[in-house]
Amino acid sequence: MNLLGRQTWKFANNIYLNAAGTAVGPMESEGPLGSYFDKTYNNLHCGQKNWELAERQLMEDAINACLHKVKMKPEDINFLLAGDLLNQIVSSNYTARGNGIPFLGVFGACSTSMESLALGAALVDGGYANRIVAAVSSHNATAERQFRYPTEYGGQKPDTATFTVTGAGAALVSKEVSDIKITSATVGKVVDLGIKDPFDMGSAMAPAAADTIAAHFKEMDVQPDEYDLIATGDLSGVGAPIVKMLLKEQGYDVSDNHRDCGLMIYRSGQQVFAGGSGCACSAVVTYGYILDEIRKGNLKKVLMVATGALLNPVMVQQKESIPTVAHGVVLERAEGGQ
Repeated sequence: MNLLGRQTWKFANNIYLNAAGTAVGPMESEGPLGSYFDKTYNNLHCGQKNWELAERQLMEDAINACLHKVKMKPEDINFLLAGDLLNQIVSSNYTARGNGIPFLGVFGACSTSMESLALGAALVDGGYANRIVAAVSSHNATAERQFRYPTEYGGQKPDTATFTVTGAGAALVSKEVSDIKITSATVGKVVDLGIKDPFDMGSAMAPAAADTIAAHFKEMDVQPDEYDLIATGDLSGVGAPIVKMLLKEQGYDVSDNHRDCGLMIYRSGQQVFAGGSGCACSAVVTYGYILDEIRKGNLKKVLMVATGALLNPVMVQQKESIPTVAHGVVLERAEGGQ
């Protein structure tokens, strides 16, 4: 049976992550992981006339880089599973319009990177696709304009705020043997502990991350030391300590092997408040740096948990609290294609 417990899929077949592509903006390219990204830009417009077109360009770049690595074309792919933060996931919709790959739009806010990867692996495992591409994007200026204050407004922010990553990531999934396997995934529940501040996403999302990680441990019957790395998506400096505390209360100590992508992607001197967030935060760190570490053998088994805040501006204006969700995917080094 592929379902363990209530929330976890253990894939019956060998499902492989064959290739990945990444594209990022200037702040990300200047960070400590800049050398791991396939395409970098030195300004937020990415050669386009507005920021929304720039975000679309980033997603196109990531998909193209991914396919180029395996010498494939869009017509070689059965389905594109993609999502972003903009209303009606327009970056993904318009990218799909351009490449002609049959398209399933996915939205889980910043958790979309692992949601799309998990769903893609499940489609391949079930025999409903031979090859899928899972892709996400985000852009600092487009997200600020939609969710907070337009960049031009120059509004001040508290230290708890996160900085939306400008970038995109794409991954190719199939049963064709490669050096990285996708072995299981845990689908998160929507968790809401009453946080209402859109400038404190770390506190809002940490409980969802802890809930999914704990469910994964229980349903897979494993302990934290099973993994070389347990990475969260974008809890940053505020949420990362909270998730460790919440898991410790449940008997799971992840202090030795937990890292947060929102803290990994930027240098300490960069002006990013509490750290990075956005769909691309977990995607570019995973598809750039973490996959490279797995291929080198420095990491053999990774639990990647992307977190998302499921809000929109109207709900915030109506003083609603912020529901959140987290989805986890296990990536393993495939020794000899096994």
